[in-house]
Amino acid sequence: MPKLVRLYIRQCLIGFSLSGLFVAALLSANVANLWHLISTSNLGIVACMMLFVFNGIVFSGVQFGIAVMRMAEDDDSSGGRRRPEPVLVRAHAHGHALVPVPVRDERRMHR
Repeated sequence: MPKLVRLYIRQCLIGFSLSGLFVAALLSANVANLWHLISTSNLGIVACMMLFVFNGIVFSGVQFGIAVMRMAEDDDSSGGRRRPEPVLVRAHAHGHALVPVPVRDERRMHR
């Protein structure tokens, strides 16, 4: 099985596990009187399953997105502080004059 498919399945399982915990917490805390609504209705189990599945879809998508974004490699190894370049100088007492700033083409330097 390809690594990406394994990653996706693992993140879906984590997302649906989180959804189960979330729905259990919602019902145990009786948020918006959900426990009473689900326990007294004849379609309460359907509502509970819908809550679990829809939250599972959302949590799985977020979990997979986080996992994919964490796989990124930092291409820029230079880092550090940059020396500030002046762009405005006093021309006279009432204002500023623009000063041309030389710009290096970073793409040509890395070739």
